[in-house]
Amino acid sequence: MTDVIFYEKVGCGNNTKQKAWLRAAGHNVIAKDLLTEPWTKESLQPYLAGLAVADWFNRAAPKVKNGEIIPEQLSAEQALALLLAEPLLIRRPLMQVADEYRMGFGAETVSAWLGVAGLPQGENLEACPRSSPAQIP
Repeated sequence: MTDVIFYEKVGCGNNTKQKAWLRAAGHNVIAKDLLTEPWTKESLQPYLAGLAVADWFNRAAPKVKNGEIIPEQLSAEQALALLLAEPLLIRRPLMQVADEYRMGFGAETVSAWLGVAGLPQGENLEACPRSSPAQIP
């Protein structure tokens, strides 16, 4: 059994499904609230390493969805400052196993990394299932 530290938005339906898949694969999920964690540059950077700046963002966050923030137009420094100021902007989940860090829940990536079988292939497992802008997480 692997301990997976799992930063989520409490109440998010997709994060609930993701945790269930991890548990069904035999992992011990240690869930933490992404929005109340006191993030610092040093604590967030390991999750961002190797990803394009635009991939750091939760595409369902209201400010991203309405065009107020356009991740593709930000420098790494600008993006990091926004994420630290508003954790709702952070793409989720954030997962840590020992000294390995991941952002997001791509089926192929999670399957290869943690041996989670049976994930829906070809489906965006991070997309917000809600369609009304008033309900966006």
